[in-house]
Parts: sequence; structure tokens; C-alpha cells
Amino acid sequence: MPSASTGASTTVGAASSVTSSTAIADSRLTPGGPGYRRMSFALFLAGVATFALLYSTQALLPLVSTDFGVSASEASWTVSAATGALALFVLPMSALSERFGRRTLMTASLTVAVAVGLLVPFAPSIGSLVALRAVQGAALAGLPASATAYLAEEVRPKALITAIGLFVAGNSVGGMSGRVITGWVAQEWGWRVAVATIGIIAVACAVAFRMLLPAPKHFTPGSLRPRVLARTVRDHLANPLLCRLYAIGALFMMVFGGVYTVIGYRLTEAPFSLPQGIIGSIFLVYLVGTVSASTAGRLVARLGRRGSLYLAGGTTTSGLLLSLVDSLPFVLLGLVLITAGFFAGHAVASSSVSHTAKQGRAQASALYQSAYYIGSSAGSTLGAVAFHAGGWAGTVTLGLFAVLGVVTITLFGSHAARTRTRREPALAH
Repeated sequence: MPSASTGASTTVGAASSVTSSTAIADSRLTPGGPGYRRMSFALFLAGVATFALLYSTQALLPLVSTDFGVSASEASWTVSAATGALALFVLPMSALSERFGRRTLMTASLTVAVAVGLLVPFAPSIGSLVALRAVQGAALAGLPASATAYLAEEVRPKALITAIGLFVAGNSVGGMSGRVITGWVAQEWGWRVAVATIGIIAVACAVAFRMLLPAPKHFTPGSLRPRVLARTVRDHLANPLLCRLYAIGALFMMVFGGVYTVIGYRLTEAPFSLPQGIIGSIFLVYLVGTVSASTAGRLVARLGRRGSLYLAGGTTTSGLLLSLVDSLPFVLLGLVLITAGFFAGHAVASSSVSHTAKQGRAQASALYQSAYYIGSSAGSTLGAVAFHAGGWAGTVTLGLFAVLGVVTITLFGSHAARTRTRREPALAH
């Protein structure tokens, strides 16, 4: 029989454990609390720099094609190489972040990516340009997974979707500002000066990010042993919900990558025949993505995760169909809907990954980012191929098949959830 002193000791220990857990939870960042705004703005700037650098050539592809005398599909590799390299390196980078820390790796990644960005304008050939872009994408791989893992560790769970939504919103602002700025600068001074301008902006974002981001308080270094990493990855890939979320992220990004890689070519042709500066300004619709991503938390609270994904898929489909009309207002409205649907779907899927993974969050996020950027790379290349084969209708058809995949996977998830719910009461009896 345990003694009274033992029981008292156990009670005190339990109380101490609860108090310790409460203290840890209370010390996490929360909206309105100290450090939350600094953290949000720092990661917002990191998102701006990441997307501005990653897609710095996307709005300039017609000019790149002309300068090097290559086709749309060949020029699209300046985008696909960057996103493909990011997809390839995001998992190894996430392992480094588990060992050396999220903030350290994000800082190093931004530093290398910015340095390469300042070399990109001097590329003498399409081959060297593609190679530099691949290096830049590999460097940027340290940011997305580390950022979401940092948020999962440092932000209270109830505020996680909102915090990740703000990071995704920074992605949309980076994508928008990069394309708008490059469009107008390229119209006056060429694509090389335009890309250099983005590099300089990214330098400012990187410096501000490092100065503002609070030091992590809840990070615990992990192991770099390949066996441990392989086991963690295997466990994540064995989780059906995580695998569905990875596929959804890839399919959404396939739509987005294909549309925005090809839209510049469509708008330079008849019946639009728009100048480069105006085409760059088309990317102001990214502001819609900023709003839809930052409000993803409220959307999930009202509709649930699967309901939000259905809405995002339906919105994207409506945009694709509207964009088929040879009228600039219809094309713009289509892009608005595609952008809103994509960013909402991405914010919901990526935050769901962080919520679902209880261990190895960096690897779980890295697998999502890898799938996401594989989708981007495939969308950029296949979208250009489809445009070459069937015009804008070909690119839209590719996008519709990808959205159909999103809806099918979400329906399967709903069916699996209902089946599990029916089984649980049966098992209880």
C-alpha cells in the first residue's frame, strides 16, 4: 500500500506537471499578446521575399522567350526549376531545422536565396538562368516548412490557422508585388533590371525578418540521424489524412502554377495585345488571395475543413470557366476567383497538416510543401505544354481536372470520416 507521503508526493508532482504545462501553454504567442505582431510581420515579410524571389521570372516569360529565342515551354523552366528544386530540398532542410532551429535555418535560407537572386540578372544563357533559379529554389526550401513548424510551436493552437493564414497572405503579397513591379520595370528597362529590383527588395525583407522574429521558446532540438528521419517520414506517409492533404495542396498549386505561368502569353496575344506593364498589373488580383488566406480560420470555423475545401474548389472552377471568355473583364474576374479559391484552399490544407501532425511537425509540413511545389512545377510545365497544344482552353482543361481531383479526394475524406463515426459506436458496444 502506498504511504501517505508517497501519495502527497504524487499529488504535488501532478500539480507541478499541470502548472508547468499551463505555463508553457500560456507563454505561447496569441493575438494581442506581446511579440505576436512582431512575429506575424516578420513571417509576413519572409513570405513576401519567398514568393517574390521564387516567381520572379513568371510574369517576364514572354520577354525571356524573346531575349533567348526560346519557346514558352522552354522559358517556363525558369519557374519550374525553382519550384522543383524547392520540392526536392524541402524535406532535408526541414531535418536541418529540427536540429539547428527554425529561425536559424530560415535566416540562412533567405541569405543564400537573396545572394543568388542578385546573380540571376547576369545569366548569359537560358541554361545558366535555369541553373541559377534551381539553386535559388533549393535555398528557399528552408523557409516554408520551418515557418509553419515555428508557428505550430510558438503560437497557441486556437490561433494557429490565423497565424499560418497571415504567412500565406505574405506569400500572396510577395507574388503580387513581384509580378507588378517586374512588369512595369521590365517595360522600361528589360527583364534583367526587373529581376535585380526584386533581389534588392528581398534583401530589405530578409534583414527586417531577422531583426523582428522573436527567438523561439518552445523549440527542442531533434536528431539528424537518417533512420530517425526516415521513420518520421514513413509515419506521416502512413497517415491517410496527411496524404490526402498533401495531394490537395499539389492539385491546387497545379491549377495556380499553370494559370499564372501562361496568362502573360495569352494577354500579349490578340484580342488583348496588352503591354508588359499592364500584364504585370494584372497580378494585383493577388490581393484577393491575401484576404482569402488571412480569413481561412473563420472560414473553417463556419464550414469545417472539408466544407471550406469544397468552397475553395467551387470558386476556383468558376474562375477557370469565366476566364475562357475573350473579354478582359471576364478574364480578370476569372483570375480573381481562381486566386481566392487557391489561397483559401492552400491555407486550409497547410494549417490542417500542422494541426494533424502531433510529432515531427517540420517533416509533416515539409512533405506538404514538397507536394505543393511539385504541383507548382508540374503546373508550370504542363500548363505551358497545354497552352502550346490547345491554347488557353488547354490550360483551363488541365486546371479543371486538377480541381476535380481536389473534390474527389475531399469526398473520399468525408466518406472515410462517416464510416469511422459509424464504426466507433459499434466498437463501443
